[in-house]
Amino acid sequence: MGQNSSQGSKMSSPVRVIVVGAGCRGEIYSQYASIHPERVKVVGVADPRKFARTKLQQQHKIEDESIFEDWHNMVEREKFADAVLICTPDRLHKEPAMAFAKKGYHVLLEKPMATTAEDCTAIVEACTLSGVMLSVGHVLRYDPLIHKIKELIDAGVIGDVIHIQHLEPVGFYHFAHSFVRGNWRNEAESSFALLAKSCHDIDLIHHWAGARRCVKVSSFGSLSHFTKTNKPTGAADRCLDCSVERDCPYSARKIYVDRVKQGHTGWPVSVICPNSFPDIESVTEALRNGPYGRCVYECDNDVCSNQVVNMEFEGGVTAAFSMVAFTEEICQRKTTISGSKGELSYNGHEIRVFDFLTETATKHVAHKNTPKHFGMSGHGGADYHLMNGFVSAVANNDPSLIRSGPEETLQSHLLVFEAERSRLEGRVVYPGDTSHS
Repeated sequence: MGQNSSQGSKMSSPVRVIVVGAGCRGEIYSQYASIHPERVKVVGVADPRKFARTKLQQQHKIEDESIFEDWHNMVEREKFADAVLICTPDRLHKEPAMAFAKKGYHVLLEKPMATTAEDCTAIVEACTLSGVMLSVGHVLRYDPLIHKIKELIDAGVIGDVIHIQHLEPVGFYHFAHSFVRGNWRNEAESSFALLAKSCHDIDLIHHWAGARRCVKVSSFGSLSHFTKTNKPTGAADRCLDCSVERDCPYSARKIYVDRVKQGHTGWPVSVICPNSFPDIESVTEALRNGPYGRCVYECDNDVCSNQVVNMEFEGGVTAAFSMVAFTEEICQRKTTISGSKGELSYNGHEIRVFDFLTETATKHVAHKNTPKHFGMSGHGGADYHLMNGFVSAVANNDPSLIRSGPEETLQSHLLVFEAERSRLEGRVVYPGDTSHS
């Protein structure tokens, strides 16, 4: 599966892309054009926020006529690019994805695809009927080390896959930032936590299981700790006004102000100042008046902070997934895959394979091959490789270069919805089996 940026292209000129949603993900993906201007050019942007769209316009020298406040006006224009990067909020994925697909644009769609199973299916159908390629932002599929896991499984080094144990440690301040104070805190405004945060992980488990059909799934989970009943005595509604803030690990002053003082202006600090560059003054103002300055025990959050999912796939393969907010590690997944001939373990940094026959262990690494001086090193360099694969696919008209294509991605999304149904209904769910409904 070619992921080399030097790969030959059928297009003699750069792939032209437009960006719908110029926030954190839209900006990161479009940075690929700064790294490889000979391969891709950003020619348009749509975002309701003037600061965000102007920032992207300046970065990529986009003509004024191709800057839009509303993507509806962009899609009504005669087609002027090869592909679109859709990085809008979760609940605003379906409409632009379908509209641009029908217009003939190849689509890179940030995960999750959409917030209902029906909308996910509709997006895939629209792309298929329009004959355009769809790549979903399951960036972990493009992490070189995680991709190596699949290669080792396919090479038979652990024999038949028997069981998969997978952990996502979200990270204590990451969860407070994104899922208590931030954009994904409230299911009605975004989506449930398993979809917003862990569709990556269910997708990987499904992928490692050989894309077998899941026949049983159960899930349990809840919101723990971040509730009004756990608010410390004497705590204020905002961290900047709080007398006990110094003793709180979730203090907004610690998470944001202290980072700016240390010269750190990237994520998560950059997120809280959507209309300006982050500095002490703008960050303090954001914490005083915006959502990120709220006490974590006084927010309107309702998504799970800890959840487990158990799955059985065709052929008897079982899997157990855990997502938990309260961890030191920030999204450094940990995986153990038990096979008939050996055991594979992954700690976020390296892969270790123990062979049952020889009783010896072999360590495996993978080279990231990402430019160090560009800001696409997130997700283990996977952001860079996802864009590289998508651009290569469009340039060569070759969907096989996309690792997170429509059909398998749709199946893993549908599994996420079934797992959440199990949690809400308190029972084992049998996906696709109407006799148990």
